[in-house]
Amino acid sequence: MATAGARRKWATTGMVVQVRKRRPGEAGDDLVRVGFTTSRKVGNAVTRNRARRRLRACVDAVLPGIVKPGLDIVIIGRAATTARPFDALKDDFLKSLKKLDAVDRITDEVSCNGV
Repeated sequence: MATAGARRKWATTGMVVQVRKRRPGEAGDDLVRVGFTTSRKVGNAVTRNRARRRLRACVDAVLPGIVKPGLDIVIIGRAATTARPFDALKDDFLKSLKKLDAVDRITDEVSCNGV
């Protein structure tokens, strides 16, 4: 709820990313917390679970070591999440993080084609 209230979000074809910087003294100042959600608009339970699994895999591939500490990130799956190519999902996520000023540094392993 607090992340949605922060009003910092970026929407792409494959997902919507919301980011909130935690205040000093809040639990986990040096951690990055990530949450996933998909609504019933995405599809039935099987489709929603597939979308969340793909988003988790995308975050596992992109997130480690590049995001500023002390952030809460919520990733909302969309109807196109399950059909979108995985490389495009990774690029969507990295582009969203850059637009929301959540990127600390980019490693050579993670690239964002066209951004």
